[in-house]
Amino acid sequence: MSPILAIAAKDLRVLFRVKAGLFFTFAWPLIIAVLFGAVFSGSGDSGPQGLQVALADEDQTPASRDFGALIVKGGQFNVQSVPRAQAIDLVRRGKLAAALVLPKGFGEASQRLFYGAPPQIEVWMDPSRRAESAMIQGLLFQRAAQLMQKRMSDQRATRGSIHDALAELNNAKTMDPGQRASLLHFLGSLDHAFADMPAPPAQGTGSQPAWQPLAVDQHDVALRKEGPQSGYDITFPQGLVWGILGCAMTFGIGFVSERTHGTLVRLQMAPIDRVQLLAGKALACAAACLLMEFVLCLIGVFGFHVVPQHWLFMGLAGFSSMLAFVGIMMLVAGLGKTEQAAAGVGWALMMPLALFGGAMIPLAVMPHWMAEVGAVSPVRWSITAFEGAIWRGFSFQEMLLPCGILAGMGIVCFVVGTRTLRLS
Repeated sequence: MSPILAIAAKDLRVLFRVKAGLFFTFAWPLIIAVLFGAVFSGSGDSGPQGLQVALADEDQTPASRDFGALIVKGGQFNVQSVPRAQAIDLVRRGKLAAALVLPKGFGEASQRLFYGAPPQIEVWMDPSRRAESAMIQGLLFQRAAQLMQKRMSDQRATRGSIHDALAELNNAKTMDPGQRASLLHFLGSLDHAFADMPAPPAQGTGSQPAWQPLAVDQHDVALRKEGPQSGYDITFPQGLVWGILGCAMTFGIGFVSERTHGTLVRLQMAPIDRVQLLAGKALACAAACLLMEFVLCLIGVFGFHVVPQHWLFMGLAGFSSMLAFVGIMMLVAGLGKTEQAAAGVGWALMMPLALFGGAMIPLAVMPHWMAEVGAVSPVRWSITAFEGAIWRGFSFQEMLLPCGILAGMGIVCFVVGTRTLRLS
C-alpha cells in the first residue's frame, strides 16, 4: 500500500506546483458556476409568454366560459385550465403567478347588469408578489368590462336582465321606498328605451353604465418553494463537473507526459509493479477530484446558499462522478502517444459530451432533443446526480440510476484505458 500512496502523493505535489493545472482544476469551475448562476438568477418568473396563471371554472356556464375565453384571448395571460385544488397547489409550489377560480353562480351574477351583486372571481396569490397581484386585478376588470359590453350588445339579453332586476326590486320589501321607486322608474324607462331602440350594428359601441363589472375575492397562498432556489442551484453542478473533468484531463495528460519523458521507466525500476503504479495514479486523481468537490461545496454553501437537500446523496453523487472520471482519465492516458495527441483526442471527445451533457447549457433549460442525445454522456449523469441531491429531491432509488451508470462507465473506461496503456 505504501508505494501506491507514495505515487499518489507525488502526483498531487506535481498538480499543486503547476499553476495552470491548479487554476483549471479549482478556480475555473468556480468561475463557471458563479457567472452562469448570476445570469440565471436574473431571469424573471413570468417569462416572455405573459403571466403564468391557472383557471378553474367551477360554474361551467356559457358566461363563465366566455369570460375564460376572454382571459386566454387577451395574450397577457398564459393560462392552464385545471381544477381548483391543483390550481392553488401550483401557486403554493411557486410554479404559477396566480390561480383564478370562477365559483358557482358566476354566470348567473353576470346576467344581472343593473341590480344585485356583481359576478365574483377568486384570485389566489403568493403574498410576496403584490405587484403582479395589482396587474392581474386590472386585467380581470378589463376582461369583465369586455364581457359586459358583449352582453349589452344583445338587446334581448339586456332586456331580460332588466326584467330580472325589476322582479327583484318588486320583491325587495326592506329597501328604502324612495330608492326603490327611483330604480323602478329608471329601469322601466330603460326597458322602454331598449324596446324602441333599433338593432345595433355588428360592431356597435354603446356607453357602459356606471357599474362595477367584477368583484375580486383575493386570497394569499403560503408559498412552498420547489425546484432550484436560485440560478446557483442550477449552475453549481455544472461547476462541479467542469472541475472533475479538469482533474481527469490534467492527470491523463500528465500520465502521458511522464511516459514520454521517461519518468514511468524510472518508476518501474523501483520495487513497484504495474498494478501499484496504476492504482497510485488513480488514487491521486480521485483525491484531487474529491478535494475539488469538497472545496466547491463549501464555497457554494457559505458563499451562495447552495445547500443540498440530502448531504448523503450529495456524497454519493460526488463519489460516483469521481469513479467515472478517474476511468476517463485512464482512457485519455491510453489514447495518446504524446502529450499533444492525448490533449487533442481527450478534449475532442469531452467537449461534445460536455455540450450535450449539460455542462454548457443547464439541463433545466436544455431542449428535449439535446437531453436525449446527452444520455450517452457521463457529464449528463453526473449533473443529474448532483441536481438530484441539491434541488430535485431524488429518492434513494432515483439516485441509483445516475450513480450506477457513472460507476459502470468509470469501470469500463478504466479497463479499456489500462489495456491500451503503454508504460514505456
